[in-house]
Amino acid sequence: MKIVSDKTAELHKRSEKAKAMGGPERVAAQKKAGKLTARERLDALLDEDSFQELDLLRHTRASEFGLAEKDIPADGVVTGMGRVHGRNVCVFSQDFTVLGGSLGLAHAEKICKVMDLGLESGVPVIGLCDSGGARIQEGVDALGGYAEIFYRNVQASGRIPQISAILGPCAGGAVYSPAITDFIFMVKDTSHMFITGPEVIRAATGEECDFETLGGVEAHSTRSGVCHFVANSEHDCFRQIQELLEFLPQNCFDAVKPRPSGDDPNRESAVLDRIAHSDPKRPYSVHEVIRELADERSFFEVHAGFARNIVVGFIRLGGRAVGVVANNPQHLSGALNISASEKGARFVRCCDAFNIPILTLVDVPGYWPGVEQEHGGIIRKGAKLLYAYCQATVPKVTVVLKKAYGGAYDVMSSKHVRGDLNFAWPCAEIAVMGPQGAVNILFAREIRAAAKPEERRKQLVDDYTKQFSNPYLAAQRGYIDEVIEARRTRSKVANAFRFLKDKKTPRVEKKHGNIPL
Repeated sequence: MKIVSDKTAELHKRSEKAKAMGGPERVAAQKKAGKLTARERLDALLDEDSFQELDLLRHTRASEFGLAEKDIPADGVVTGMGRVHGRNVCVFSQDFTVLGGSLGLAHAEKICKVMDLGLESGVPVIGLCDSGGARIQEGVDALGGYAEIFYRNVQASGRIPQISAILGPCAGGAVYSPAITDFIFMVKDTSHMFITGPEVIRAATGEECDFETLGGVEAHSTRSGVCHFVANSEHDCFRQIQELLEFLPQNCFDAVKPRPSGDDPNRESAVLDRIAHSDPKRPYSVHEVIRELADERSFFEVHAGFARNIVVGFIRLGGRAVGVVANNPQHLSGALNISASEKGARFVRCCDAFNIPILTLVDVPGYWPGVEQEHGGIIRKGAKLLYAYCQATVPKVTVVLKKAYGGAYDVMSSKHVRGDLNFAWPCAEIAVMGPQGAVNILFAREIRAAAKPEERRKQLVDDYTKQFSNPYLAAQRGYIDEVIEARRTRSKVANAFRFLKDKKTPRVEKKHGNIPL
C-alpha cells in the first residue's frame, strides 16, 4: 500500500503546478500557433522515459513590476538531462507559455547549470529555443544572465557539441548563444531570428519588413548562412537532430562510434566513370559523386541552401563517419567566393574539433571575380578556408575530380597545406589557370601576329591542355600521390582513411592562432 504523507502531497502539488506551464489558455495558444509545448518537445527529442528534470521548482528572486505576485512555473524553461539513441545529453527547452519564454536571472542560471553539467560530463548540450528575449522586468540581471550563457558557449566550443533548435521567436541577445553553437536548426513558418525586430527597424531606418522576410527560415538558410538545417515541422527537426548526433562524438576526446555497414568498401562505380568522361564544360551533380562514395549512398548535407557553390556534410565510409567538402560545378562553376569560403572553413574547423576525418572533392576554377567580392573582403574572408585546412590535424584525403586552378588548388586541401593523401582522376586539370586564359596571356603577341588568329589560338590551347592541364605533372612532382581510375575512388579513399585512422600531428606550442575573422 502506497503511503502519501502531507509532505509528499505538498511535493506533488508543487510539482504539478510547475509542470502545468502557462496554463490551459496559453498552452492552447501555443498549439494554435502550430508549436509543441516545451515538455512535448523534450518527449519528442529524447528516448522514452530518459529525461531527468533539474530545477523544476526554481523561481525568480526578482519582485519588481509585479513579478512577486506572478506565477512563473519552472521560471519559463525546462532543464535537465536525458538520452538520444542511448547517448547522454544535457537539454533545455524554453517555455513560451510562461512570460513568452523570456529570460530572467533564474531562467539563465538553470540553463547555465545544465551547460556546466554537459561540459564537466563531456556530453552534448541541446537547446530548444522559444523566447521573446530578455525579461524586461529583471533589467540588468537578465542581461547578465545572457552573458553568463554566452561565456559558457565559448568555453564549451570545440570541447562538446552544442546544438540549437529555433522553435519560435529568437530576438535580441537571445540570438547570440545559438550563433556560437555548432549547428542551428529552424522550422518553416514558426522560427524567426533577428537582432532588432521589424518595428525597431522601421523606426530607426524607415525600412519596411516583416518577421519572415527579416529573420525567417528562407532568409537565414539561403542568404545569411545563420541556419544549418531546415525542418518542415518540429518532429522533423528532432529527427534531424537525432541523425546529426550519429555523426558527432560525445566530446573532443572521443571518436564517433563506427556503425556496421554491408556496403563493400571496394565497390566500383560506373557512374563515376561516366562523370569523369563527360564533357568538362558540362556541369554535373557533385551530390551524385558524394553518394557514390558513401556507404549505402547516404549523404547528410549541412548548410544545403547556403553558398551552394560548395557542398559540405557527413557520410559514412566503411562504417566510419567522414566530413565531406566538395566544390559544386552546378553553381558558380564551383568557384570559391566569400560565402563558400566561410561555409567551408566553419565545417572544416568543426570536423577537426571533433576528430572527424575530412574528404575533399576538388573541381574549382578559382576564386569568383568581381568588385563586390573584392570590396566585400574576399582576400580576408577567403583566407579563412585556407587557415582552417592548414590548422586541421585530422586525417585529410583529397581527390581532384576535374579542375584545380590557381590559388584555389592550394586552398582545397592540397598536399602543400598538408593534405595527407591526394588523388586525382585522369581527367583532372591542375594548373595556374585554365588553358584559354593562360594562352591569352602567354601568347598574346603570337596570336595577334598570326595570319589566322583564332585557328592559332585554338592550336595553342590544345597544346597547353596536353602539356599542362592534366594531373601528371603534379604527380611527377609528388603533389598528387596517385592518379586513379574514377570507378575505383571509393576503395582508394576508404583504404586511405583506414590507414590514417591513428594519425597524430604535433601542434605548434602557442596560446592560439589569429584566424582572419
